Amino acid sequence: MSRGETPLVRDVPDEEDYTYVHRVFLQSFFTHGVLTIDEIKPVLAAIMTAHNPDRPFPEGDVTQSGFITPIIQTINAKLEPYDFEIRHARNQQTKETTYALVNKTSDSMTQLATRFTANEIAYIRRLLDAMFETNNTPTREIMAIKPMDASQLARPRRNRQSQAASMVDEDVQLQAADTGITIGEADAVLDALLADNFLQLSRSKYYSLAPRALMELHSYLKETYNETAEDEDDEPMIRIRDCEGCREIVTFGIRCNNRECGVRWHDRCANQYYSGRSAEGKKCPKCRTVCGGNVYVGERADRVPQRNSSGGGASRDEQMDEDEDEDE
Repeated sequence: MSRGETPLVRDVPDEEDYTYVHRVFLQSFFTHGVLTIDEIKPVLAAIMTAHNPDRPFPEGDVTQSGFITPIIQTINAKLEPYDFEIRHARNQQTKETTYALVNKTSDSMTQLATRFTANEIAYIRRLLDAMFETNNTPTREIMAIKPMDASQLARPRRNRQSQAASMVDEDVQLQAADTGITIGEADAVLDALLADNFLQLSRSKYYSLAPRALMELHSYLKETYNETAEDEDDEPMIRIRDCEGCREIVTFGIRCNNRECGVRWHDRCANQYYSGRSAEGKKCPKCRTVCGGNVYVGERADRVPQRNSSGGGASRDEQMDEDEDEDE
């Protein structure tokens, strides 16, 4: 090997070979499940340094495109026969890129059943229903839930109609078998889901799905909460929508000011698309309505209902500044 080669070129393993770097890095995902780029950098730097202690590998040399991506592509090629894959997504609130080891074929709720009881799984389903049905209407797409409301879902709600229907409806009979859990048990489930990076709790105290859950539940959410029209004249019920920019699910962002339009954006994607345009030029790519950036998807739809309902209020840039100040 010539002296003219840089340490980065010399030390990076051939992306076509499955080496010690890939094996140890994969093990870190089995240990942690989820890693951000800032967490990945010291891990890979330590792996490379352990291989060659005489020449420490600086974290600054661990770049996403030139280093992390090729290594993950090689690992994924090896994981393909086992239906596992390391995927990445950007946290819609913190903007961090998150990587997670996910099962591509197994139903995510089935996976949760290996850790939670049947009644706890039923509680998790109620939690998702609250986020994506109860708290996700055509006028208020919150897709999040407050801790107190989440705890109150510990026991299933039943009314006289459902009890009567249970005599003839098999599905309701199955639901009747769900005796619920205590509030303390519900809080323990929430803590476990937070620890597993399945849920995240914002500084404003709203539970929402974390990037890992969105990656694993992508198909489940659309199949469960999006409904096709029964008749040709009916409109389909679309509760889960993709970002107009990156085409990933939006649970925190903005929506078109025209409430009949289906365009949704992540904040970052909207900023990129509308960058450099005048206020009048920031038009929806589909319906051409001017985008004020003040009609929200996510917990902001619950925190500022008076702005959302009127379509007025703070501009997108002003609200972004407000949110950044709140995070600080």
